Amino acid sequence: MELTKNMAAAVSDQVTMELEASIVYLQLAIELEDQDLTGMSSWMRAQAEEEQVHAAKFMQHSLDRGTAPQIGTISAPSFSGKSPAELFQAALDHERKVSESIRNLYRTAQKEDDIDIIPLLNWFIEEQVEEEASVGEIVGQLEGIGDDFSGLLRIDAKLGARTPAVVADTEE
Repeated sequence: MELTKNMAAAVSDQVTMELEASIVYLQLAIELEDQDLTGMSSWMRAQAEEEQVHAAKFMQHSLDRGTAPQIGTISAPSFSGKSPAELFQAALDHERKVSESIRNLYRTAQKEDDIDIIPLLNWFIEEQVEEEASVGEIVGQLEGIGDDFSGLLRIDAKLGARTPAVVADTEE
């Protein structure tokens, strides 16, 4: 089943949103690296890569259904001078924006009676719950340590130990 015009536009918007999320995470990584928090920077870079995988999933779904998605305009954000807690809060805010975008895509699928995209959207809905919980936990930890520099270094080391998750299920 080919995507309807409205559904194709919504999927293209989501591809753009996922690529924007990747850029957001890359900029956050730069800011953290500039603060010598290399573990946190590495964590953000892994997130950026994951967002590119997410974009690819939407692109492939669209292509499989006979429509080439169009990437929209993406602007690089600015986070200069922010604390690690503020940077992770910015990441959480963006994850919430992505979550709402996916929910809107789901609503569009319902209006367009597009049941073929529902399995993909269900995967993303679950993924976003995990993403928001993960980043929210880090925000809570950073807020909890306050000005404790040794606590900050412990969190940095913990986040730096993250190994990039191989997304085994890149197919729908």
